[in-house]
Amino acid sequence: MQNVERWVLAPLRHRTFFSEAEAGRAIKPLLDELNDRTMAHLGKSRRQLFEELDRPELRPLPEKPYQFATWKAATVNIDYHVAFEKHLYSVPYTLLHQEVDIRASERMVEIFHKGQQVAIHPRSRIAGRFSTNPEHMPSNHRFVLELNADWLLKQAQAVGPQTTSYLTALMHSRAFPEQAYRSCLGVLNLARKYPHTLLETACQQSQSAHLLSYRDVKSELEVLARKSTSDNLPLSHENIRGETYYN
Repeated sequence: MQNVERWVLAPLRHRTFFSEAEAGRAIKPLLDELNDRTMAHLGKSRRQLFEELDRPELRPLPEKPYQFATWKAATVNIDYHVAFEKHLYSVPYTLLHQEVDIRASERMVEIFHKGQQVAIHPRSRIAGRFSTNPEHMPSNHRFVLELNADWLLKQAQAVGPQTTSYLTALMHSRAFPEQAYRSCLGVLNLARKYPHTLLETACQQSQSAHLLSYRDVKSELEVLARKSTSDNLPLSHENIRGETYYN
């Protein structure tokens, strides 16, 4: 580095360049002179040493440029998709609940099972959406015998007609009904935390507004729950001063 600064950069320090090409043309003869100069302690130039020692060891460049990739382990979900950066990619349904490895490059997402590639998709950065290869789906569009549209709707009927109607609308809103199963299960799980009456109201209002996702119902339910709590607060309490306190 010191030699480059002394014999290449220093002679050019007072010059102004207006492009990389112009700077390159000025640097090249100075660099060639440095590389061809015999080094007193070795009796050879840098170029001679390169030709004798380095060049014979050089290997051809790879046919394809190196691609940076991110690896992630994942478990195949009930809808035979795996998530990478919140986007969902399908794998063959026979890998349900299996461990897989995801390799994501700039343009592609590859999925491996036990070292063998089982799926490849163009990479998408749209969160919450599906990349589904129809060949990965079972012929009857059911990915497990114990979980299907009929089962989901039967569970929804135990909550109420609005929840049943909402889950039906959810499944109809997707290209494949199976793509809505995660959202449907999420809505059903809300029935464990909130009263069925509130979930029924949240499903009815969300469907009327054409808001068809688990997050939409959850947000509406949280608003209804807060309102219900505030409406049920006692009007008199030992910690509430009341308006007469300020008279």
